[in-house]
Amino acid sequence: MTEPDPGTVETDFPKTGAPAQRALTGAGYTHLAQLTSVSEKELGALHGMGPKALRILREALAERGLSFAD
Repeated sequence: MTEPDPGTVETDFPKTGAPAQRALTGAGYTHLAQLTSVSEKELGALHGMGPKALRILREALAERGLSFAD
């Protein structure tokens, strides 16, 4: 089974770098709301997920009244 191509997977994530997008889709995340069930530390452990991408995602969640899991 091959990983989905981040260019063909429909997501509602804010704009982040390609490595972060690949990390998210490769881990099976396609919607911002799904990130409320995972901690920031867990996401940070994904290959390609850096501090800038985490900040962008954290801010996007906060705009919607959401946050990462504790």
